[in-house]
Amino acid sequence: MLHEEAGRALLHAPLWSTSCLLGFLEGADQAAVAAGEASWALALGPLVPDLDTATSVAVIGGDTIWELDGAGREVLATNDETRPLGVVSGGEPGRALCSSEALPALRSRSLTILALEAVGAGMRALELAVEYVGAREQFGRIIGTYQAVSHPLATSYLELELARSLAWWAAWCVANDDPDAAVAAASAKSEAAQAAVSACERAIQAHGGIGFTWEHVLHRLYKRALGIQSWEASSSQLRAEVASHLLDG
Repeated sequence: MLHEEAGRALLHAPLWSTSCLLGFLEGADQAAVAAGEASWALALGPLVPDLDTATSVAVIGGDTIWELDGAGREVLATNDETRPLGVVSGGEPGRALCSSEALPALRSRSLTILALEAVGAGMRALELAVEYVGAREQFGRIIGTYQAVSHPLATSYLELELARSLAWWAAWCVANDDPDAAVAAASAKSEAAQAAVSACERAIQAHGGIGFTWEHVLHRLYKRALGIQSWEASSSQLRAEVASHLLDG
């Protein structure tokens, strides 16, 4: 629920990256996170999310995930200002945090959190669209919804509710170390990201030109949805993973 609300509010904080790693940290590190004294950015590739707000950076080296000491940080400009990306340079491995055997579980956590965020962002866009079309006026009278608008918005509602079910299933699998956690996370992120993007596009269309102006929140929800869809693996790549799992048994 927390991650869904983070997507809904376009939270600018290292919640996603910290939550991915939290379960693999030692008790003292977990306590520091719980107290609000520490947060983490996961440098699993050249682009690192949440680098502007995280207090610590974790990197992979050999068979271990390490805390990176003394590294430089460069935060890059992005279309979604609430989720900046950056690159780290230099630095040396410091404390050992956990074994790199945790990486598959970290990936499942990451995909699941992104799926939940996508549901939140998509639902917020849908609510804005429903509110707007229900209060539109023409010649001083409320004209409400009409078929060309109401049907696509109803479709988005169904898609987002399906995506929410998949995301909650994936969250359960991840929390319980279920053998299906990887395929559940891939399925959830694929469907949720696509549903969120579609909901944002329909909401922008329902709003007319105002929906894609820089100052309108729909613009930022759309950028968050697109960012989630493209991160780590596209929806088509994740669907291929799910299909391979099903066909290979």
